[in-house]
Amino acid sequence: MSGDSYKKIWQQAAMIPEGQVASYGQIAKLAGLPRRAARMVGRALGAAPKELQLPWHRIVNAQGKIAIPQSSPSFERQKELLEAEGIVVKGDQLELE
Repeated sequence: MSGDSYKKIWQQAAMIPEGQVASYGQIAKLAGLPRRAARMVGRALGAAPKELQLPWHRIVNAQGKIAIPQSSPSFERQKELLEAEGIVVKGDQLELE
């Protein structure tokens, strides 16, 4: 089951336009999965083949925050990538319209 679900998640994640973000729950819903599948989105992104080059950094939690702990190098990488696309990040919170 998760293989097919992961592919659906990857397809949805790939469609997030530059300079925009989506929540884990939104990606799950667009992939046709129940909202409680939001955690699966995180697992699917972590399992995605590198050659897909998914814009994983454009996926945040439902509160508009980076879900990775601030002490992690991955947090800094996500913040840098978002800011490079014009998204303002203060602490772990994105300033969304």
